[in-house]
Amino acid sequence: MERRRKILMILHKPTSSPGRIGLWLRQRGLALDLRYPVLGDALPETLEEHAGVVVFGGPGSVNDDCPHYRAVLDWLEVPLRERKPYIGICLGGQMLAKVLGARVAPHPQGVWEVGYYPVRPTEAGRRLWDCWPEMVYQWHSEGFEVPADAELLLEGLGRFPNQAFLYGGHAFGLQFHPEVTTAMLHNWTVRAADKLTMPGARPRRTHFEERLIYDPAVACWLDTFLNDWLLLGQSAALPRRKAG
Repeated sequence: MERRRKILMILHKPTSSPGRIGLWLRQRGLALDLRYPVLGDALPETLEEHAGVVVFGGPGSVNDDCPHYRAVLDWLEVPLRERKPYIGICLGGQMLAKVLGARVAPHPQGVWEVGYYPVRPTEAGRRLWDCWPEMVYQWHSEGFEVPADAELLLEGLGRFPNQAFLYGGHAFGLQFHPEVTTAMLHNWTVRAADKLTMPGARPRRTHFEERLIYDPAVACWLDTFLNDWLLLGQSAALPRRKAG
């Protein structure tokens, strides 16, 4: 019997979930290899048995002197060296940027993005996908600069201009959270309710009101994105679509 392809998923809190991305992958027959470095889980020396890797968001800063964050940063040379399909979400995207030599820092005015905020694709982003959402869900106080030799795919129209980049044709850094489910939204806005009082954060009720309006477009884009991302393990490059 053929072994199921599996995806390595790195999470930074014992209570964290791979959310909608995990559900999407399981529905398509892939196995999830969940690792929690914060609990002492080791990371593989090679990704030969994995079709790709997703590194999720987490608390604090990528610049914190945190042992389990350092372990992931040191380990990122593995997917980069082996050119494995990679997705970094929020902290995971900031980790990728930092390893590639780009700066990760708070907004100079100390503002946050917590809730839905507007974005637009760059020309490079439109060449890849013509179905980018207009609003995406955010939960962060720091942002990344675009690494050298990377392509900026998605721009923020508010406080943090860099929202998605592609490096080496196989590694994506995302600042926003396409994986969030409605259940996760309830959890985050209750357990981390103090973040809703930060400068720039959106009121709790708008998170749910705006999800009804904007999440269908996010889900549509995510479906296309993940389909193409999985093909990277079998092809040398992403398909290039002509926009609009």
